[in-house]
Amino acid sequence: MTEHTQKLIVVTGASTGLGASTARELARRGFHVLAGVRRDSDADAVRSTGVEPVILDITRPEQVEALAARVADDPRELHALVNNAGIQVNGPVEALPMSQWRWVFEVNLFGHVAVTRALLPALLRSRGRVINISSIGGRVAMATYGAYAGAKFALEAVSDSLRREVAPLGVQVVVVEPGGVRTEMATRGIATANELAALMTPEQDERYGDLVRATNALMASGTASGLTADAAALVVAKAATTRRPRTRYTVGRDAALIIRLARMLSDRTLDRIVTANLRRHYPRATTA
Repeated sequence: MTEHTQKLIVVTGASTGLGASTARELARRGFHVLAGVRRDSDADAVRSTGVEPVILDITRPEQVEALAARVADDPRELHALVNNAGIQVNGPVEALPMSQWRWVFEVNLFGHVAVTRALLPALLRSRGRVINISSIGGRVAMATYGAYAGAKFALEAVSDSLRREVAPLGVQVVVVEPGGVRTEMATRGIATANELAALMTPEQDERYGDLVRATNALMASGTASGLTADAAALVVAKAATTRRPRTRYTVGRDAALIIRLARMLSDRTLDRIVTANLRRHYPRATTA
């Protein structure tokens, strides 16, 4: 505990789920955690010993600047930034409105870049690290996951580029890739996908309706059988505290298996496996 008592860690998206669990776990290990939340009610829920909530919407420049000022004014060094905030919005490429595409990238990519840029001066001074919470969707893109996976693929690329830029300066960059985790984000993602599916044209519904319903059923099944947020947070904490962290950590056996298959198999073979797995979730006998 005493080793980390005088160090800060910032965790974005800490209102619930993986972010809240990570904030609590890092505080338990002796860090002072600045936990980014969007509402005062969320702040009251997450506040605890070692966890200080800060109002932070990563898409609002003034709040990102306020966070950077809070860190700069603190005499404790910044040990790590955990970029965890995110949303899940799924839909077929043809049917998902462009406004949703832009919003997914704004939250899941550009917001992380904004926070990272704002805190890099402090991390460079402390020779700290950046932990980017990606997803198995950042390595394999399932049907209807175009926007979400696209942003996560991009986050993985930015992480690689940043790692190569700042490694000579003493800053480490780590990517964490969760599979199924039992969080509110997954539940909200399914609800959002259903709402967006209801807006499809009749022609789009005929083409993609069963696919969307099957994908949602598969997501619900994977989430229900996934790790708890507390178990997943242990992996994030390991990435934040291990002296020589790996560049990537998977979270859950499903994530490790899918990444292994993606490395071993051709695209077409992986397509057949994914399709076969999805087929049993279709609401009727069609496999369109």
